[in-house]
Amino acid sequence: MEAPGRRSMGNKKTFVLYPSLGVGHLIPMVELAKQLLRHGLAALVAVVDPPDTDAVSAAAVSRLAASNPAISFRLLPAPASPDAAAHPAKRSHDTLRLANPALRDLLLSLPAVDALLLDMFCVDALDVAAELRVPAYFFFPSAAGDLACFLNLPYLYPTLPSFKDMGKTLVRCPGMPPIRALDMVLTMQDKESDQTKIRLYQFARIPEGRGVLVNSFDWLEPRALKALQDGVCVPGRPTTRVFCIGPLVNDGKSGEAHECLAWLDAQPLRSVVFLCFGSKGAFSAAQLQEIARGLESSGHRFLWAVRSPPEEHDQFPEPDLERLLPAGFLERTRGRGTVVKNWVPQAEVVRHEAVGAFVTHCGWNSVLEAIMAGLPMICWPLYAEQGMNKVFMVEEMKIAVELQGYEELVKAEEVEAKVRLVMETEEGKILRERLAVAREKALEATKEGGPSEVAFDEFMRDLEKKG
Repeated sequence: MEAPGRRSMGNKKTFVLYPSLGVGHLIPMVELAKQLLRHGLAALVAVVDPPDTDAVSAAAVSRLAASNPAISFRLLPAPASPDAAAHPAKRSHDTLRLANPALRDLLLSLPAVDALLLDMFCVDALDVAAELRVPAYFFFPSAAGDLACFLNLPYLYPTLPSFKDMGKTLVRCPGMPPIRALDMVLTMQDKESDQTKIRLYQFARIPEGRGVLVNSFDWLEPRALKALQDGVCVPGRPTTRVFCIGPLVNDGKSGEAHECLAWLDAQPLRSVVFLCFGSKGAFSAAQLQEIARGLESSGHRFLWAVRSPPEEHDQFPEPDLERLLPAGFLERTRGRGTVVKNWVPQAEVVRHEAVGAFVTHCGWNSVLEAIMAGLPMICWPLYAEQGMNKVFMVEEMKIAVELQGYEELVKAEEVEAKVRLVMETEEGKILRERLAVAREKALEATKEGGPSEVAFDEFMRDLEKKG
């Protein structure tokens, strides 16, 4: 049997991209696929499709496939995790492992596969790549600082108590500022939990790949990249090569005429505060009330994407705004603000000239989109590595401010205060100036001859090496 990695299909190299489960992992992979196409390469995105995949993911695949006809998409049937009651991180890990046979069949069915580009959680696919002698690289869709930390945690965490027992004690990893334990990865707060053990297993296997493509750029994260290049994150073994090829973000040109864009067209320049919290971002009814009161008191224009509270979502997938928000809020703020149910075209909104600040959950896609728009951010981390990203953004990159109390309940007064700070004060002006510089550096990075393009060329040369 001839291995896919040894076959040829003319001069056009073919890459199979393999995202983890969930929209937040799929979208960056599609941006990577677009980057491959821009370099004259072929891209196929293989999406694991277990029977319990939610409708949001299925809709996202359809939407992305329709808007990117040059990218091939393939759904891989896979059994769901056998342990339906397990933590989502364990269910996802089990499902991806059980998808290995389907991935293997796909690779064997293709006339050429020059490399397999894996999501950071798809580490068990390394076994398929090794069997078929296909070069495997990881695509890391978050900050280089997160990667430096994750590579180090399998060695550091066994020496520490559980993060949940450390509170505000600072955790120190190479290449990152000190981070409070409570801001470390949400799924890893209990070191004895199944999800933490899974994450440590996944992070420990990342160095087995030929390299890691990171969705960031040199200027933004020099300290983290130096630690990765110096090999200090993975003690006692070689650190895999890192190629900083970002920022890869949605260009904000979906062509969808969402009603909120027409509303923004009628607003003054840089006057609107945009609040949007990703595909999983949902708040309790009490928290929604506080946000609404804070926005109303601030006096500023706003565009706010609202989801049903987590405990209500299954019963009420579309939020009942009249019930969830303060009595009369929608009427009192009519014209000055608009509330959208569930979804907005975020990439278009952050680039709109009417938007002046972005209240974000600090998902890395969102951070990069805001940087590319020169848009200052107000941080409200919710899950995953977002607390870590908040630290990088506020303390190291200095492109954002944080909302106090996000660990439990953010009060209306704090929402108002941070909106006013960014929109009205000298500190907000300095933030906007820093973001203007960051945007210029991001654009320079991705130009021909820029550091991210040079890194991509280095990746392609690395792929040509044997072994």
